Amino acid sequence: MEHGYVEASTLKIATRAQVSKRELYALFGNKQAMLSACIADRAGRMQFPSLLPPPSSREELAAMLSRLGATALREVSHPAVMAVFRLAIVEAQRAPEVAVTLEAARQSIRTVVRDILVEAQSAGLIGAGDPSDMGNRYLALLWGDLMVSILLRIREAPGAAEIDRRVRKAAEDFLSLYPEPKSPARPRRQSRG
Repeated sequence: MEHGYVEASTLKIATRAQVSKRELYALFGNKQAMLSACIADRAGRMQFPSLLPPPSSREELAAMLSRLGATALREVSHPAVMAVFRLAIVEAQRAPEVAVTLEAARQSIRTVVRDILVEAQSAGLIGAGDPSDMGNRYLALLWGDLMVSILLRIREAPGAAEIDRRVRKAAEDFLSLYPEPKSPARPRRQSRG
């Protein structure tokens, strides 16, 4: 893959994998299926916890979003993942199943973020709103234009210090956008007199 999808012949792939072309075709059928399998494999390595305890405070919510965001930034911006993204973008026209596989992988983090936000709303930590939209907004704050810059090879993946800064700022900005709901005002008792 390091030389590009078009340049990757099944013979080269088989040689590198130390298997026969017959075995490759028996397992995958064609080159697009191999690419889909690569995407699915990489997505499988990036496991986000699906059952997290609900946050009990805004600070805990910020910490959860930060941990999740750090994992996403570290894993998704990895050079091997970016190479697969580039290939998927190129191949999406010819092999839509590649794009579908990539989108399913991207959906996994959106689902985890949405579920955390549903719990946060239930706990009264953030106000009303569509948790899916709110999650997308958090991820936009987290990524900014980083992914496009990496895909275009304008810059490299962020280091640990930048990841820490990004996750902290994204959580802070997110909580500013979605404040704690105000408690209903209690009616004042009128004094008799």
